[in-house]
Amino acid sequence: MCGIVGYVGDRQALDVVIEGLARLEYRGYDSAGVALLTEEGLKTEKRAGKLVNLREALRERPLPASSVGIGHTRWATHGPPNDRNAHPHTDCKDRVAVIHNGIIENFAALRAELEERGHKLLSETDTETVAHLLEDALPEAGNDLAEAMRRVCRRLEGAFTLLAVQIDDPDVVVGARRNSPLVVGRGDGENFLGSDVAAFIAHTREAIELGQDQVVELRRESITITDFDGNPAETKEFTVDWDASAAEKGGFDYFMLKEIAEQPRAVADTLLGRIDAEGRLVLDEMRLSDQDLRDVDKIIVVACGTSYHAGLIAKYAIEHWAAIPCEVELASEFRYRDPILTRDTLVVVISQSGETMDTLMAVRHARGQRSKVLAICNVNGSTIPRESDAVVYTHAGPEVAVASTKAFLTQLVACYLVGLYLAQVRGVKFGDEVKEILDQLEQMPGKVEEVLSTVEPVRELARSLAGERCVLFLGRHVGFPVALEGALKLKELAYMHAEGFAAGELKHGPIALIEQDLPVVVMVPSPTGQRVIHDKIVSNIQEIRARGAKTIVIAEEGDEDVRPYADTIIRIPAVPTLLQPLVSTVPLQVFACELASAKGHDVDQPRNLAKSVTVE
Repeated sequence: MCGIVGYVGDRQALDVVIEGLARLEYRGYDSAGVALLTEEGLKTEKRAGKLVNLREALRERPLPASSVGIGHTRWATHGPPNDRNAHPHTDCKDRVAVIHNGIIENFAALRAELEERGHKLLSETDTETVAHLLEDALPEAGNDLAEAMRRVCRRLEGAFTLLAVQIDDPDVVVGARRNSPLVVGRGDGENFLGSDVAAFIAHTREAIELGQDQVVELRRESITITDFDGNPAETKEFTVDWDASAAEKGGFDYFMLKEIAEQPRAVADTLLGRIDAEGRLVLDEMRLSDQDLRDVDKIIVVACGTSYHAGLIAKYAIEHWAAIPCEVELASEFRYRDPILTRDTLVVVISQSGETMDTLMAVRHARGQRSKVLAICNVNGSTIPRESDAVVYTHAGPEVAVASTKAFLTQLVACYLVGLYLAQVRGVKFGDEVKEILDQLEQMPGKVEEVLSTVEPVRELARSLAGERCVLFLGRHVGFPVALEGALKLKELAYMHAEGFAAGELKHGPIALIEQDLPVVVMVPSPTGQRVIHDKIVSNIQEIRARGAKTIVIAEEGDEDVRPYADTIIRIPAVPTLLQPLVSTVPLQVFACELASAKGHDVDQPRNLAKSVTVE
């Protein structure tokens, strides 16, 4: 999950690296550090805590000028987040510096071997072993850092991205990757490395995907990519379709607020260009034939966190529209329970970053069982789409805040598109039926805009509840996953105990939690679209209010049945039942953001979390 930046060129490397780290700090903010190759030798600086601490240290003790450097912002795995464990790490002679994202699973054995040979390791990290392994490998590799890196990588187990520099070849940065993201930025007389294109988007939009088990040697005028055995590697170049301004706050106090406000445009962009000249729904990179999809007899949606909640909603839509049995699994559990997969199973994986390690391992397990894999992803060129049989890109643009907002809504839209596409291909729905639902989806950006224009009372409510210890969320049908998502947002941002329940399960145990003035947020379905479910959840509201709960009801405009039982009503536009999560989620995002802000928390960078989870 760590952020990694590398630079070779004519600019001041420190400026480029620090700028890149600022754009990547969402990937980890337990510590930050840089290493520069200067005329005075290899120079490093690192500090525990956020990037601002490193900036302050560099102001107090400036480093010499340099045009080659690497930088790192850390999400801690091995060893607590302190100065000693911060990256970069160096070898015994301070001639090699290494930064790392991921986990080296056999580091303990490697460390013991190094210490037996007389190496002195100063940190508790797995990363430092690589610096010392490179120290030993360089003489055998003729002091060629790329060759030394290849030799070391062949000994490593786990998931890793590595960047290294050495004082004896001051014009090169070497990178390597296995199961962890690394992208090359191609410039004019300068080149870049980053764990995300955001690291170098201010300087170039031209990028190269680094494949699995590959090493890159970066110089001012050349980029050389090989596999771990030294053979030339195939690469794929692409152009990033957004610029640096898309990753700036744009006048908002937090990236999260900006990204919440961007949701109407993001939803519209996800829908853009989905209809061909014949009026049929089309998807981005559908490398599965119509017959492949007709043969599908079961769908398994696999995801983590917020994406998992999108998958739970997808199940309702896919089964309703395409009439295919659909299961939803947590990626972290999927391959360990030995799931039943066949050639006729379609595994739909959802990941904002396309690098989520649990989900990537699920992709590989599914493909190993010869199942078909369709990815829903936001990041072009990331690993999960590359390793899948088909891709639907959400086109949401960069999402910097750790808590996902616009990625969630656009994932929902992508899931709806997949369900409709399957219905179309399999002949379950006529073309005019698909078109009717697509027309309804086309109205959703405007509906989300309506919600955003009326959320000030939600902010006021959040501020009034900042002193509460716990909030519960209830929902039925597609409202249940929305309740789970609302609770997750509050946990992530406000560090409060929050739980989401299926409202029908309330009487089977959770109602014991209800006490006087406990805030309970209830998602109410449309009385026209789901009358039976609507009436049942109104009864649930009465049950909890009778026991003293403070009822906060999210209901569509015109639903007066809830009024006698709601202490607070949050109104949302009337939309078809299956599409309601696109509007009902938005007040919960605003609620969590405002409540966390009222508590004085860092909304964009909540404690202990990182944006992209690239370790299992």
